[in-house]
Amino acid sequence: MTVDARRTRRRLMKTGAAIAGLGATAGCLGTQGSGDGKSDYSVTMEPVGTVEFESVPENWLPYTGDYADMGVALGQADGLVGIGLQSRYGTHYYEELPGVSVEPDDLTELWDDGTGKEVFYELEADVHLIDPNFMINRLGWSRDEVNEIAETVAPFVGNTIFSASYDWHDYPRYTLYEAFEKVAAVFQERERYEAFERLHDDVLADVQSRLPDERPEVAVLVPASAEPEAFYPYHIEDDTQSKHWTDLQVDGALASNGIGDAQAASGTIDYETLLEIDPDVIAIRQQGKVTESEFEQGIVSFMRDHDVASELRAVRNDRVVYGGMTYQGPIIHLFQLERAARGIYPDEFGDEELFDRQAVADIVTGDS
Repeated sequence: MTVDARRTRRRLMKTGAAIAGLGATAGCLGTQGSGDGKSDYSVTMEPVGTVEFESVPENWLPYTGDYADMGVALGQADGLVGIGLQSRYGTHYYEELPGVSVEPDDLTELWDDGTGKEVFYELEADVHLIDPNFMINRLGWSRDEVNEIAETVAPFVGNTIFSASYDWHDYPRYTLYEAFEKVAAVFQERERYEAFERLHDDVLADVQSRLPDERPEVAVLVPASAEPEAFYPYHIEDDTQSKHWTDLQVDGALASNGIGDAQAASGTIDYETLLEIDPDVIAIRQQGKVTESEFEQGIVSFMRDHDVASELRAVRNDRVVYGGMTYQGPIIHLFQLERAARGIYPDEFGDEELFDRQAVADIVTGDS
């Protein structure tokens, strides 16, 4: 396909602002106008700015699972063409939602010892739900490469919301539902967004009304190996990877004890360091589907049998819990909030389902 043909097929018409921190002009990051200067609707989202759409995108491409989950929640699963890493997108959660499914093996994986431009040309998405600064600062793209794909394939509309630790993110970062609202505007799915917002608010109000007075200190860790002797530490911050923890109003045990965040290149910590902190709860973050029995056998049992780990208060008190996946959109968040609430406050929540699966499915499938 020629450059002119790609420009013709693109649904995005132009971008009205520069990417923050790149010094790029608006023209470099958008597409050519339609000629008559008119468009049907526009969406404004940092860091790109205002994007005008001639029609609703059909094929769409995120990099991280949070934006993939947003699109699926808005009924756009059929147009999802790829994902950064299949293993980091929690499609298994959809198995509990009647009529909702995404097969990760059907999605083109963007990461292959790096992410090149070629796959973007091959997929020919109508919009990339990706922060262009993520492409530059995390994936090593140049500004010119970002501009090329935005100009000849489709533009970028997205904001890196999952982490608050990146020093290059010096522009506004959205909450989960603020970003979700922007994606809903891209797909013109305001009604579905509002239905999810109401459901989320109701679930959160119910959960928070039942929280005990105790506010435990939680250390969120990612194992450095299958039988871990070291962990990557993650702060509980005002970002979307922490939303289920901040919703449960817990305190972060790592930042308060001077432990850096792994996404700020802090390295790993061992059991001796953990023992110095001795948090109330240890939350182990793992990617992919992890059942309760798998977690018990693979992590908890190992720590109970470890000479040093077994001395940790969280291990002795059976307060080592599953920490969820990194990327959560509106659907995945509900599942992770439920499991986190059960893990930290078992006396209150037990094995209770904290949200209506059928109600979520009805919103996604349009049956509500």
